[in-house]
Amino acid sequence: MTLTALLKKPQSEYQFFLQMPRDTRVLLVTNMIYAFVLPVIEIFVGAYIMRSSNDPAIVAVYQLTVYTGIPITFLINGFLLSRIKISSLYSFGMLLSGLSMLVMMSLENLSVIGVGVAGILMGCSFGFFWSNRDFLALNTTNDSNRNYYYGLETFFYTITFILVPLIVGAFLATADTRGWFGGNINSGYQIVTVVVFLMTILSSIVIHKEKFKNPTHKRFLYFKFHSLWNKMLALAGLKGLAQGYLVTAPAILIMRMVGNEGSLGLVQGISGIATAVMLYLLGRTTKPEHRIYIFSVGLVIFLLGTLANGILFSAFGVMIFVLCKVLFQPLHDIAYFPIQMRVIDVVSKIENRNEFTYIFNHEFGLYVGRFLGLGLFIYFATYISESFALKYSLIVIAIVQLASIPLARHIVKESYKLNKA
Repeated sequence: MTLTALLKKPQSEYQFFLQMPRDTRVLLVTNMIYAFVLPVIEIFVGAYIMRSSNDPAIVAVYQLTVYTGIPITFLINGFLLSRIKISSLYSFGMLLSGLSMLVMMSLENLSVIGVGVAGILMGCSFGFFWSNRDFLALNTTNDSNRNYYYGLETFFYTITFILVPLIVGAFLATADTRGWFGGNINSGYQIVTVVVFLMTILSSIVIHKEKFKNPTHKRFLYFKFHSLWNKMLALAGLKGLAQGYLVTAPAILIMRMVGNEGSLGLVQGISGIATAVMLYLLGRTTKPEHRIYIFSVGLVIFLLGTLANGILFSAFGVMIFVLCKVLFQPLHDIAYFPIQMRVIDVVSKIENRNEFTYIFNHEFGLYVGRFLGLGLFIYFATYISESFALKYSLIVIAIVQLASIPLARHIVKESYKLNKA
């Protein structure tokens, strides 16, 4: 399929979507709606804290408490799945993200304790959202259609990560320069938060349009795993290492080197719709054996972006870095998630365990990486300098990420070998 063919046949693409199972379609539509919420949470909450406190350490504390709340909630969710419908837990997570933003915006002074409480709440919302989303994605797809599933999902995520920051950033920048709301920019953030909360309500309604099955086996806590899963955890740790930086450094870099929230949205929008279309094409046309190539290209792009930022360390360098980040993350995810799901398919059958066991355990692999990444950032910013942390540590993280390529290749080969055995 070519881009020209895709543009000429939108109706056929819609028909192809309708060929997916109903539960897959309902899950995709839910995630597409919630995709309008995620950019605000991931970008503008950090920018709001940075604007209000002017302290990168507070931003890092917020992200650290978010990441602490996630695995705790994965654990709680595992127990609740034996008593509560998975769709209810999923919708609760989405609603809780809006509530966390409301708590953040209601704080008069951004103290470490107040930001920490809001961060824990947001972490809990992510925990309910991601744990149930991953389980539902695993059980409503198979290895042959997961490229399409994640291609379409990342297509919408990329579109919203371009458009939403552009629109919200323009709104906040205009409100600031024209003195709307009596010159109180926080009122603009509060309006954005209300819109976000309404979107979470809508997505929560959609997920209840289908009856999804809870895990059949109740037990999900284990401490010993197949060697293939241990390798997958190492790959998760490397992924988390980059995540620890990518939710903190971009907002700080842009606020320090580029300008206000309007610039934040503009930089994200420069990459254009082409990125999203490329992702859809990859999901629509590639096969499972192509995942490693997509994975590798994403990591190389990330490295190039960090080098541009570190060498130039200017507004232009930050723009290049953010553009590379916008490309890297969806390329990485469109390959990573199907690999993860494939490994869970194989190992859960070998060990005869609940699939949620691996989704829960995987989160701790991510958490270790996130903790190390954020901890490294805080250490450099505190004991060396903020510029050093923003300049060089990103390059180190990107170089370390390259180790993911041979590890992922080995994991894929072993998963297919075990499946045939």
